[in-house]
Amino acid sequence: MKIGVTGYKGRVGQILVQSIKSNNSFEFAGGIDKGDDPLPLFKEADAVIDFSHPDATVVHADVAAQTGTALVIGTTGLTDEQEQILKTSSQKATIVYAANMSVGVNMLLALVKQAAERLDSEWDIEVFETHHHHKIDSPSGTALALGKAAREGRGGGDFIVDREGARKQGDIGYAVQRGGDVVGEHTVTFFSQGERIELGHKATDRSLFAKGALRAAQWTKGKKAGLYSMTDVLDL
Repeated sequence: MKIGVTGYKGRVGQILVQSIKSNNSFEFAGGIDKGDDPLPLFKEADAVIDFSHPDATVVHADVAAQTGTALVIGTTGLTDEQEQILKTSSQKATIVYAANMSVGVNMLLALVKQAAERLDSEWDIEVFETHHHHKIDSPSGTALALGKAAREGRGGGDFIVDREGARKQGDIGYAVQRGGDVVGEHTVTFFSQGERIELGHKATDRSLFAKGALRAAQWTKGKKAGLYSMTDVLDL
């Protein structure tokens, strides 16, 4: 299976290239960076993995729709409008889009949703995350995905990023730390009177994101056009 990589000069991009070249199941179809024409790569590859920038990602999604090439997106920070572009492109291409490609994080998403379904609104939900000091989006895409999982499980709730005043019942709060070289740490805490439940994940090696992305790319083989998530890939 021929795999292309966008943003191949980035942290995860470089790991992806190494992982592809060291795996006999894959062939490295090439990489592009900012300013490069993506069309030749999409014509050459069976699947393209995208860890770039939201503005570039929507362009790549459009090219995927033109060529029918599978696209795996690990870019975070997309707006609702940009996510809608992915949905449109997925009518003609197989697209896997996830805020986090880690198997462990996607298991955490499933557990958070399940917990929120079973705990009533008297349990306060807080999402806490820490990343390295180069991280641009805040809260992280993974933190937002965890909040969405909790809201889906509970059937509602407002996201509170800038906290001021007393906490309102049903709110889903966020707290963010940035510093050093932390790959990623996320904790969802359910608070009640006299007890609390903590569900969390810590990433110590970026190669886990590459591993998950390659698993998703392999999964796209033979799949019909549509917008999928890692939940689909992992059958969670």
